[in-house]
Amino acid sequence: MTKDFSQFEKANGLAFKDKALLRQAFTHRSYLNENRGLNMEHNERLEFLGDAVLELAVTDYLYHKYPGKPEGELTSYRSSLVNSTTLSDVATRLKINDYLLLSHGESKDTGRARTYILANTFEALLGALYLDQGFEGSKPFIAAHIFPLIDAIVENEAWIDAKSRFQEKAQEYSGITPAYKTIKETGPDHDKQFTVGVYLGSELVTSGEGRSKQDAEQNAAKKGLDTKGW
Repeated sequence: MTKDFSQFEKANGLAFKDKALLRQAFTHRSYLNENRGLNMEHNERLEFLGDAVLELAVTDYLYHKYPGKPEGELTSYRSSLVNSTTLSDVATRLKINDYLLLSHGESKDTGRARTYILANTFEALLGALYLDQGFEGSKPFIAAHIFPLIDAIVENEAWIDAKSRFQEKAQEYSGITPAYKTIKETGPDHDKQFTVGVYLGSELVTSGEGRSKQDAEQNAAKKGLDTKGW
């Protein structure tokens, strides 16, 4: 089915000069592996660029919004704003899922795998927007969809590192420092998926998944807090 990216632009107040950049932002590597005759690139380079654009825009915003906050706290705020879960939620609200160009296999995938694809595509979209309209042209879009989320994050203390919180609670209630061990790794080198278990002594509390060991540890810690009722 042909995707009408002009509908995406219209719905989200965007107007790309280079329409090919917009299409590339939605093009997953798997789509090109399945459609080898197409003369186009996948979105991974745009994702790399968009990640940097997003980080700079968010850092600048937080620096000026919270003049009295120390570097460590601002770093935690930023991490909460740019992590894959937050970006995937934003991408879902923008209906990015409706425009993804994926292989048949990837299009059937859901759960954590789709979360990462949506987050990565949002970053690729920012990379494309930066190339098309520059940093100043990209900032209003980021301001509209990312900046307003910080108030709830700060109010709910969602910025506090899950591993730090789990360690604090584990030492308080059990006197044990948690340990994290990789249970398995799946997928090719460019698209690894890690499963990491969080342990209290010999007890496996729960496990979490992620595209990096650090993400998997954070997810395990979040799930561990729920499992233990902490």
